[in-house]
Parts: sequence; structure tokens; C-alpha cells
Amino acid sequence: MHTTKSPTPDSKKRNGEHILINMTYIAKNIDLDSGVELTRALEYWRRYFEDNNIVSALVISEGYFVQSFQGTRPAINTALGKILDEHSTIFPNIVNIDEIEARQWSGFLIKHLTPSAEDEEYALKSFSAGSDYNPYLMTSTQIESFLTAVFEDSKSSKF
Repeated sequence: MHTTKSPTPDSKKRNGEHILINMTYIAKNIDLDSGVELTRALEYWRRYFEDNNIVSALVISEGYFVQSFQGTRPAINTALGKILDEHSTIFPNIVNIDEIEARQWSGFLIKHLTPSAEDEEYALKSFSAGSDYNPYLMTSTQIESFLTAVFEDSKSSKF
């Protein structure tokens, strides 16, 4: 009689399931409009991340995406492959991948920055490398600080 061994805690960790990863990328939205199409894509990703125990913080501003997402190593690798495969027209640029001890975000957070004076403070004052908001000109440290500053604000919305 052949018996199947139940997985031990160590065998469950063979693919890095016990390691949490933070991955941050920037992208230019050239494919999705700012209305229904974008809303559908965001809802799709909110569900996908929730189903795969990934948390995220996303800033949308002036056609750019700045997103940090956190989860297990296999989940983040799979999500990255899916993003590259399904959304290659946004040209995502990875700016940072780190192992982390704990998740920084809670759920699927989204902040849409507008040209308002309040939002301009986030985008331009301390983090941008020029007079216009362009995350491609920001260092990885500036981008991480930018995300932290945006989501420290209690007005951040959970999608």
C-alpha cells in the first residue's frame, strides 16, 4: 500500500512561501483610459491580489502609475509575470525589490493625485527631480518615500 506523505512545514517552504517581498514599479499609462476601462482593470487587480494574499499601494497621477505590492515570493513572482504578460503596453519599470519582515500596506490602496495644490505637495515638493511630476526621474528611495508619504495621509482610499 502506497501512502502519501503530508507536507511538512519545511517542504512547504521550498519555493519561498515563508519569505515576504516588496516590489515597486513605475509605469506610464498609454493603454487604459481614465474611465471605465481603468476602473475595470483596477477591480480585476484588486480581486487578483486579494485572492493571492498580496497587499498594494498604487498612486495614479498624470498618466503614471507608481505601485508597491507585497506578498510571498512565489505570489509576487507570479503577479509580476501576469502584469508583464497582460499589460506590456504600460512598460512597467521595476525600481525596487526587497525582502521584508512585515507588510506595510493593508488591502488594495489607491490614491489618485490631481493637479490640486494639496496633491502637488506630494508629487513635486520633496520627491520629484524636476518641475513636472515624472516618477521616471525619481530614485528608488524617492519613490519609496513618496508612496509612504502619500499613504500616511488618512484621506487615502481603499479600493
